[in-house]
Amino acid sequence: MKLVNLFSSFFLVMLLVSFLGCASTAKQEGTGEYLDDSVITTKVKAEIFNEASLKSSEINVETFKGVVQLSGFVNSQANINKAVEVARKVKGVKSVTNSMRVK
Repeated sequence: MKLVNLFSSFFLVMLLVSFLGCASTAKQEGTGEYLDDSVITTKVKAEIFNEASLKSSEINVETFKGVVQLSGFVNSQANINKAVEVARKVKGVKSVTNSMRVK
């Protein structure tokens, strides 16, 4: 009986440790958040690619906890505004940070 209790306690501790390993912090995403952010990044890149006035090769997209950061060098302020507008419309985007510059 003592062996069963010991095994149960060990299993419970290992389970708790594994859950804590997947938890997010202020500077690090959890596993689920990382996957969500990857999906958001892919969707934003696809929408920018589908926008005829934008060159997707000029715009870098990164996402952290639902906040999308756009960076790169584009041809005009209108392209910057359009890229930000396109990114904001993607489901799951909490906010957009613009770090793009005009060439």
